[in-house]
Amino acid sequence: MLELAKEKKLELLGCLADCADEQMEEYFLEETIDVPVDELKACIRKHTIALNFCPVFLGSAYKNKGVQKMMDGIIDYLPKPTEVTNYAYDKDRDGEKVQMIIDNKKPFVGLAFKLEETKFGQVTYIRVYQGKVKKGQVIYNSSTRKKVKVSRMVRMHSADMEDISEAGAGDIFALFGVDCASGETFCDPGANVQLTEMHVPDPVMSLTIKNKKVDDLDDFLKALNRFQREDPTFTVQHNQESEEIIISGMGELHLFVYCERIRREYDVEIVVGTPTVNYRESIDQRTPFHYLHKKQSGGAGQYAKVIGYVEPINADITAPDAELGNVFKNETEGQNIPNEYVPAIEKAFHEFCKRGPKTGYPVVGMRYSLTDGQTHVVDSSSMAFQIATRYSCLDVYEKASPLILEPIMSVEVTVPVECQAGVMGQLVRRRGSVTNTETKAGLFVLTADVPLSAMFGYATELRGSTQGVGEFAMEYKTHQPVGEYEVQGVIDAYQQKKKDRAVL
Repeated sequence: MLELAKEKKLELLGCLADCADEQMEEYFLEETIDVPVDELKACIRKHTIALNFCPVFLGSAYKNKGVQKMMDGIIDYLPKPTEVTNYAYDKDRDGEKVQMIIDNKKPFVGLAFKLEETKFGQVTYIRVYQGKVKKGQVIYNSSTRKKVKVSRMVRMHSADMEDISEAGAGDIFALFGVDCASGETFCDPGANVQLTEMHVPDPVMSLTIKNKKVDDLDDFLKALNRFQREDPTFTVQHNQESEEIIISGMGELHLFVYCERIRREYDVEIVVGTPTVNYRESIDQRTPFHYLHKKQSGGAGQYAKVIGYVEPINADITAPDAELGNVFKNETEGQNIPNEYVPAIEKAFHEFCKRGPKTGYPVVGMRYSLTDGQTHVVDSSSMAFQIATRYSCLDVYEKASPLILEPIMSVEVTVPVECQAGVMGQLVRRRGSVTNTETKAGLFVLTADVPLSAMFGYATELRGSTQGVGEFAMEYKTHQPVGEYEVQGVIDAYQQKKKDRAVL
């Protein structure tokens, strides 16, 4: 493999050429690979620290291949604590930037960068950026505003622990019995500062998750809470609309690892599925309503009449900047409906819009205009007008050409040029509409509008078809009407969910 090694070394020198200093330029100009190892390492180290260059090592920890090379690379190329300038933000001075100085005489500042659950409880790994901390000392969590006593300090050597009594600037140590999350800052009680938190990218994959047995709920929630604290890229949300717990992360493998840990470490059987898409409902045409609510059952009855019309707020509900709110408009004249009842009518309209009659998802983009009505001297009340408004909405909604809207995502896919035909076919099969394509530096970049409901499982398909090279990003763009062939499926899923809840 000597020829391949020479070729790759020339590529390495080519990468360094853009940021090389005068000492190295003569080697690059001569296009020779006979560069002294010490000078080459010094050049890589310099530009790695300057964030101009990023060395990558390949290997397998499982087979213990390449591990020692990587450890040597850490020593050769990564900075010492004294070679990097770190900053914190003073919370007592409106977030003023403060430089961290590697000096044991300065106030202590440290970052909890890793959590681990052991038989002794939670172990918190802390890197000291400034000052010194001693066993028995009281330190302050600037994120939760709580004081913590340092009871036991250890230095970790793989799985072995060495008890220590103090740690200084630049050291890494572990604490026991501290309740905190990953990325929180600890400091002296007199120094209320917070270190810069790590950048956490937005999740790209989500799954629904629930426990099979009701008795396992406590352990299930305990596991989710623990994993969130350990890993800031793992998030858990409770969708109020679909009543589902949704876990999100950096990919399917990332999430499946946590699912397996819930089964193995907490002995909880779980059910995993794709999350329900957040559909919306709307109307497509202006339609008048005229509804009378009248009820007499002895004593004071109920009487309310509402007259008016509903209409879509936008002529084009699918436009990217379409208004997806709801508007109540009082166009009454005279005193047929006293002003005291109007707030009740408006409240009932907005309550109706929270759960659409077709799918249970919110109704958006609808204007309810009240033009007239009628009251009864004795039987009219705010309650009667609320009931009349709700039934008038139900009645007119079916006549106003109801629509089911689904979220459309703007998807950007980046793959090698040779994969472009396959990727375009994948998105077309997923009901995608290609909006732009371009080729740059041997990569094919495709932008398309694709329904969110069709994007589940795409990460795996893209990875498989591009040998793991392809990647994609997506963000919400707009809501558009569901295709006529998919409408009934969405409605049936909602009806089935209602039946399942009724059985429970």
